[in-house]
Amino acid sequence: MAERNPTQQRRSPTGPNNPTAPAVSTFLQRIQAHSPHSAQLPLFITALILLLLTGLTVTVTSLGFIFFMPLIIISSPVWFPIGAVVLIVFAGFASVCGFGVLSVVGFCWMYRYFKGMHPPGWDRVDYARSRIYDTASHVKDYAMEYGGYLQSKVKDAAPGA
Repeated sequence: MAERNPTQQRRSPTGPNNPTAPAVSTFLQRIQAHSPHSAQLPLFITALILLLLTGLTVTVTSLGFIFFMPLIIISSPVWFPIGAVVLIVFAGFASVCGFGVLSVVGFCWMYRYFKGMHPPGWDRVDYARSRIYDTASHVKDYAMEYGGYLQSKVKDAAPGA
């Protein structure tokens, strides 16, 4: 009979008869299911810090433009020539440094090639060298074979010469 009468059953705080207990436990289970795992926690903290720094950077930049815009506008006739000079100097410096690095790398490659250390691409250089040599020897042979033919044609064109 006690099974049929709900008023005589003992109520537990987390049992099915307590109307607030299931809602609280399911809410906590949902929060726990969506909480980051221990492996995701450093990623979450890093993303949060980067988001905070991004917001701080945008805020400071906006305030800097607001406060310094009158100064920038007043001194703008000076900024353009200075910017052009700085750009030209920087471009020249970067190109000189780039050509210097390229020269050093080229000389190192040539040193290794002539010492027989087989740097990268040595086989293609040897192939191109052999093709150039073969072509030059064929042209020389052709010129020696048909050189007399051209000289006889020149004499026919100008018999007095």
